[in-house]
Amino acid sequence: MEPLSCRLLPWETADGPTNMAADEVLVRTAAAHGIASLRFYGWSEATLSLGYFQPASVRLADPLLAALPYVRRPSGGAALVHHHEVTYALAVPPGKEWHTGGPWMPRMHTAIAHAFVMYVYYIALAEAEEKRGTVLCFQHVTTGDVLSDGNKVVGSAQRKFRGALLQHGAILLSRSEYAPALPGLQDLPRIRPLEAATLRTRVVDSFAWRTGWQMTPATWTVDERIAIAALVREKYGTPEWNERR
Repeated sequence: MEPLSCRLLPWETADGPTNMAADEVLVRTAAAHGIASLRFYGWSEATLSLGYFQPASVRLADPLLAALPYVRRPSGGAALVHHHEVTYALAVPPGKEWHTGGPWMPRMHTAIAHAFVMYVYYIALAEAEEKRGTVLCFQHVTTGDVLSDGNKVVGSAQRKFRGALLQHGAILLSRSEYAPALPGLQDLPRIRPLEAATLRTRVVDSFAWRTGWQMTPATWTVDERIAIAALVREKYGTPEWNERR
């Protein structure tokens, strides 16, 4: 039996609306064409992303957050400061064959944690919930989050679309001046230097080994690029979406 195939899209850096539009296009492609995709990306400037259900006013409680450009995610959860991090998005098509290994949140977090092992002391998956704040995702530890030395360093959120699943999340590399209470991997005890590009490669290798999927380097299609631009223009770049709550 042929292994399942997953597109590995190239690293890109973009603004908040473009990144969120791209993630939505991933899950739409998964639903319409049965194509799985994994991508890693960065942010062209420090940006706050709000969870789908969060009121936009929560950012005003902290002047550091209020100073940032912001975008509303299509997924739930709390706000994230996207700054010194690697962000990932995984889109999985509908169908039993794509979901036989159990829930995707712990599966992806386990693959990411395994990629850290050669770099970082004290990596573990959280076994219990703990709230350390009310606004930011990384102040709220949930079961299965990736911890280093007790600090949350990976958090994710999900959205379903016509049977397909989008899971995207942040791998926190270092502390941001906009969220100084949150250390990243480079701020915590490490065995060796941690480079973002090498880390991404190790996450892909760990993911492929754990799923058995064939990772196929690919690029966005022309139709996907058109759809991303349309979603920026009509949704993620508009106050109607970003301030809807």
